[in-house]
Amino acid sequence: MAENQPKRTLFFHGERMTWISPVSLDELLDLKAAHPKAPLVVGNTGVGPEMKFRGVFHPVVIAPARIPDLNVVKYTEDGLTLGAACSLSVAKDVLTNAISEFPEEKTKVFCAVLKQLRTLGGEQIRNVASLGGNIISRKSTSDLNPVLAASNCVLSLASRGKKRRIPLSDIFAGVGNNTITPEEILVSVHIPHSRKGEYVCAFRQAPRRENALSITNAGMRVLFEEGTDIIKDLSIFYGGAASTTVCAKQTCSALTGRHWNEQTLDEACRLILKEIAVPGSASGEKVDYKKTLIISFFYRFFLEVLQSLKTTDPYHYPGIPVEYGSVLQDFKTKMPQKPDQSPQDPVGRPIMHQSGIKHATGEAVYIDDLPSVDGELFLAVVTSSRAHAKIVSIDTSEALKVPGVFDVISAHDVPATNEFYYSDDPEIVICVGQIVCAVVADSDVHAKQAAAKVKIEYEVLEPVILTIEEAIKHNSFFEPKRKLEQGNVDQAFETVDNIIEGEIHIGGQEHFYMETQSVLAVPKGEDKEMDVYVSTQHPAVIQEMVAASLGVPANRIMCHVKRVGGAFGGKLLKSGLLASVAAVAAKKTGRAVRFILSRGDDMLITGGRHPFIGKYKVGFMNDGRIRAVDVNYYINGGCTPDESVLVAAVSLLKMDNAYKIPNLRCWAYACKTNLPSNTAFRGFGFPQSALVTETWITEVADKTGLSPEKIREINMYKENEQTHFKQKLDPQNLIRCWNECMEKSAYYSRKKAANEFNKQNYWKKKGIAIVPLKFPFGLGTRYLSQASALVHIYTDGSVLLTHGGIEMGQGIHTKMIQVASRELNIPMSSIHFCETSTTTVPNACASAGSAGTDVNGMAVKDACQTLLKRLQPIINKNPKGTWNEWIKEAFEQSVSLSATGYFRGYNENMDWEKGEGQPFTYFLFGAACSEVEINCLTGDHKNLRTDIVMDIGCSINPAVDIGQIEGAFVQGIGLYTMEELKYSPEGVLYTRGPDQYKIPAVCDIPEQFSVSLLSSSQNPHAIYASKGIGEAGLFLGCSVFFALRDAVTSVRNERGLKTTFVLNSPLTAEQIRASCADDFTEMVTESWGGVCSSVSG
Repeated sequence: MAENQPKRTLFFHGERMTWISPVSLDELLDLKAAHPKAPLVVGNTGVGPEMKFRGVFHPVVIAPARIPDLNVVKYTEDGLTLGAACSLSVAKDVLTNAISEFPEEKTKVFCAVLKQLRTLGGEQIRNVASLGGNIISRKSTSDLNPVLAASNCVLSLASRGKKRRIPLSDIFAGVGNNTITPEEILVSVHIPHSRKGEYVCAFRQAPRRENALSITNAGMRVLFEEGTDIIKDLSIFYGGAASTTVCAKQTCSALTGRHWNEQTLDEACRLILKEIAVPGSASGEKVDYKKTLIISFFYRFFLEVLQSLKTTDPYHYPGIPVEYGSVLQDFKTKMPQKPDQSPQDPVGRPIMHQSGIKHATGEAVYIDDLPSVDGELFLAVVTSSRAHAKIVSIDTSEALKVPGVFDVISAHDVPATNEFYYSDDPEIVICVGQIVCAVVADSDVHAKQAAAKVKIEYEVLEPVILTIEEAIKHNSFFEPKRKLEQGNVDQAFETVDNIIEGEIHIGGQEHFYMETQSVLAVPKGEDKEMDVYVSTQHPAVIQEMVAASLGVPANRIMCHVKRVGGAFGGKLLKSGLLASVAAVAAKKTGRAVRFILSRGDDMLITGGRHPFIGKYKVGFMNDGRIRAVDVNYYINGGCTPDESVLVAAVSLLKMDNAYKIPNLRCWAYACKTNLPSNTAFRGFGFPQSALVTETWITEVADKTGLSPEKIREINMYKENEQTHFKQKLDPQNLIRCWNECMEKSAYYSRKKAANEFNKQNYWKKKGIAIVPLKFPFGLGTRYLSQASALVHIYTDGSVLLTHGGIEMGQGIHTKMIQVASRELNIPMSSIHFCETSTTTVPNACASAGSAGTDVNGMAVKDACQTLLKRLQPIINKNPKGTWNEWIKEAFEQSVSLSATGYFRGYNENMDWEKGEGQPFTYFLFGAACSEVEINCLTGDHKNLRTDIVMDIGCSINPAVDIGQIEGAFVQGIGLYTMEELKYSPEGVLYTRGPDQYKIPAVCDIPEQFSVSLLSSSQNPHAIYASKGIGEAGLFLGCSVFFALRDAVTSVRNERGLKTTFVLNSPLTAEQIRASCADDFTEMVTESWGGVCSSVSG
């Protein structure tokens, strides 16, 4: 019945805006005449982000998705008409269907549009975003507009009493009076059939192949005079070059009537560069790269058309050289193939993560999923917009007028220790993003609206130090500086055959955890007690910081953590500062306060992995033996010490990676700058310092003419030796991992195949690299690795387990249940883990440094063994009884069924004065071989295959451990090849969300991805001979970095570019394209010199 009822117009009225959903085109036209400025919203993928992130406000929004005329799909004699409200997914399906039904000659436009649709946004975006919205927004990044405009697509427009049709190309080419007026509606889009002798192509290059806005895109079409290669009509449109799509109409007009040949190519590139002006961009996008892409795309179109002409008339058109053919194939995403993992017994079974299904279905409860508390308030922070300044005044009057605002919280409201002072003077701000004050209101929206109205007046202070180079210039460092030395470095440099010197820059990395920083502070109403629900790796430090801020004993603050939606080191001290803000607000207002950072604010406020500069001098013999290394590391610590000095120290201790360096001197400096304070991040300095090491290893290979893997083998630890800080090391498993990885990856045969591929392909090249890993495990001091557990057995036989470890997705609770299951000899289904809390396990150490399972596992084992010891007399009396019978009997005999377990920690120490010690308990080893393919025209690359062999002792749960290795490796790919933080000259972070900052996606995972665990490996130091695996795998992502370097080296050798070249991290498409120098890059960087014949053969 409901389906047959007539549709009616819907109105929704909010505080400030009205949402209207009409049901007919006439009604829509009336609404648009009445509200010409009201946007039409179908999927809200354009208007929504503008309102949320840019503060754009629309009093009226019209939602036309239910109007039949706007959802039409109609085949006509000359093409296909799609309604403007059709989703991109519908357009994709309709075009796919049309391509299969119509002859190839008619579907070239369809194919080009479909190609762009496949990578436009992600599946979820395409399911709601509309075709019309994409066109009307006229965004420069639109992948569809250039190809639709080039293809002569026609727009059907309507306004009250008027209809008209205009070519989309007219809007961007500035023809006539063809702008769309505010009253006009885009009703439909007509996509024409292609004609005989017509060729259409679309191109794009983005920071990531899928789900990323283009850096530059293009749509191109050429129509030839019948039976010839004489240009009758040419259209070239670009996106990403200016503020909207632009047309190279002068170029097209000049080339009409010309033959499709070398001279035309030469002339076209010259004209396009002259006509398409690429303005400099504030967000740091390189102009040269965009210009190179613009002409590289035209060259690619030139090749595509030449090849197509050959298929129509091979006699007259020879096509393109065979070695150019592969560049016409785009990189496609294929799902990785996973190897089968054999189950191990009993603890070593691959058991699914306890919350795995809940994660996938959305049932897993995180902080912001907790039900609202009666009278709950929402908190939004006001942050500094200056990197170094004195606050002259804070005006909150406008903020307090916003409806629903309760109060403004500032430093003056802190009852005791102000844990969020960044400097001695509360009036001084020392980075952009520093919290100045906060607003509490009855809703998240009101709090944010009010926060935006707080006015702060600043007096700018000098100096503003943002980069490592500026810190060195101003001698701005955190103390102490750290140094390690062994052998006689200066003497060794005098005896070597060769010396190289260089430096590498490594960018920072955002933690980008799925759950942003989140706190819910709930005052209990008596005795100054407060429950704090927080997303953190370290509840004990939250408890300590909140108690200090409020001036109460720690026993009044109860910290609760069910699970954390990712942390990677970013939820230690930072979470304590933010929890203190929420707690002070909760104390002042007497209400529960919910404080959830938006992704943009989280990225702005919290800092991440330390940017790094490594300056090195390396002395080596002609046979590849490295005899002396002198290296300085500079890390950008940001504005407060945080963990920076410790990160610098660890980068020194782990810098040798897998290599014995007889004479070594290394210094590490933590730079004090006016950026948000950088902090712990998975790997903790090792991924940076070891990349520096692998960089000079590769340079030594270049200089000696030996292969990088040979240099690695020559210098690898081989026998029982000492590290550079005099700790004993047995490298047997390092060599086993290396040899197994060599074998499993078939390294030498694939290297030969890659060389063969490179000889046969000019514009695409493959690269392959294999990298070893030695990762020391340890926290440096005994007290940092102590752990406790608490185990209750209830009279029905069920067991409640808790410990000090935090579940961050790494599966620690699953493993702890496995440990308890083995020790108590009961099924895992009888054991439950509720939450980590300071009320059950006090003074727990942070879940960090890969140590969670190691230390908490020992504590759980201890507690279970205590219980089992108590039960043993009862079991001995009734050996055939069941678990439940034994428990019932124990209770009746007044045997305690609750026990704590404790682990004192590992005996670790380091004497920096002497430069020696035992800072680590054991070592993990591994090796990774990765193969890539690069596109020399765009700088794009594809990760083809990765083989990893890891020594992780006896795995407690191979499924979880392999997941950890895979996840860490992919995060490493992000660090070394993709993730790029960009700041303004004033220290403002530009990359503040997934739009601008790209982490790896499915398309970046190697097509073939194999992780093997080294067999028969024992570790006497840890629970069940396992090893802590969380961090080690991240560094292996650099095997992709060095495979890319290998591919770039192949390009440069082929083109006679013998000069040494530097590749910094992240090695983005832009860097790869610039390193693959050719006539196009030269033409952009220098004056035009013509395209030589080598470009097109």
